[in-house]
Amino acid sequence: MLKTLGFIFIFFVATSVISQEIYKQKASLMGSDFEITVVANSKLEAEQNIQIAINEISRIEALISSWDPNSETSRINQNAGIAPVKISEELFMLIKRALQISSLTDGAFDISYASMDKIWKYDGSMKKMPTKEAIKNSVAKVGYGSVILDQINTTVFLKNKAMKIGFGAIGKGYAADQAKKLLISKGISGGIINASGDMNTWGTQPKAKAWQVAITNPLNKNKAFAVLPIKGAVVTSGNYEKFVTFNNVRFSHIIDPRSGYPAFGIISVTVFAAQAELADALATSVFVMGVQAGLDRINQLNGVECIIITDTGSIKTSKNITLNTQQ
Repeated sequence: MLKTLGFIFIFFVATSVISQEIYKQKASLMGSDFEITVVANSKLEAEQNIQIAINEISRIEALISSWDPNSETSRINQNAGIAPVKISEELFMLIKRALQISSLTDGAFDISYASMDKIWKYDGSMKKMPTKEAIKNSVAKVGYGSVILDQINTTVFLKNKAMKIGFGAIGKGYAADQAKKLLISKGISGGIINASGDMNTWGTQPKAKAWQVAITNPLNKNKAFAVLPIKGAVVTSGNYEKFVTFNNVRFSHIIDPRSGYPAFGIISVTVFAAQAELADALATSVFVMGVQAGLDRINQLNGVECIIITDTGSIKTSKNITLNTQQ
């Protein structure tokens, strides 16, 4: 009897695995187009779990939003230069990690970038470059060193008036990580959280087929120069769609928060890491740091790799990636 039951149990498990399929759903979240993919046994199971992921991303959006005047983030900004603000442990730890990345990248990533004056316009309205003085003044309130944390009381204090923090370069990654973690806890064996091309994966496709990502050169978008299997997150930051040109020089929309000037020399950075939060922050950081400094920093981090495409179209990689770069 026990052997028969054991056989039946094994049979049903095998049938369940064989019947798994890929299900996808799109949603507008955090001001971006998300696509959530899960490997599930039925459409109903997929829909229920995708909704759980959507709810989690929406929850995080409400937590970190600077547009909602009642959010914890807005309260921090509203009290800049006035008083510390007590916040949830979740947001406190996210800010703490963001400050650690700010330090790691020497300020190329800066959670207080939201303090920056928006003097660069990419909607066609700019007719001349901002003055040096305007550029310098635009980042006068930026500085992650002025974000003061009190871990005992879980408070955050922005030392200077008009300072702001924001999560534009890390928030989507964090939300993807949390949604992924929740889906894994619900028994979803594989899937992708895709936030406008920034992907966070886990498990495999049906029949143990690895998830893959195509890497293209923005100067030749019609042809991928590499297709790589991915485990974890892959995030790309690029300037090939939003920029302005003055005196035949192209200025990207990615601004160095230390200088106020647009980053240059790179048109695309793709970062691979276990967590989307880290990959999200580093993709922007490497763009700002430049090719050599960026690669040097990535090569010091365990489990993190990157591919850089320069403004001349050449392809640079961190030490543990080997590509066939024939295009």
